[in-house]
Amino acid sequence: MQTAKQDVERMLGQLPDDATLEDIEYHLYVLKKIRNGIRRHEEEGGIPQQEVKEHVQQWFTR
Repeated sequence: MQTAKQDVERMLGQLPDDATLEDIEYHLYVLKKIRNGIRRHEEEGGIPQQEVKEHVQQWFTR
């Protein structure tokens, strides 16, 4: 995993030059959530994809 600084630099490099502070704040928020999700998955594990598919199918067949 890259460092937080590297992730932010990459994110800023992908934003248009006319990005607002609100745009940057939003993208930082999303980046933080993604990094937290990856960390949580590494620490606690995850749900197998097949199990997720079964749960989602149940939601739509009711």
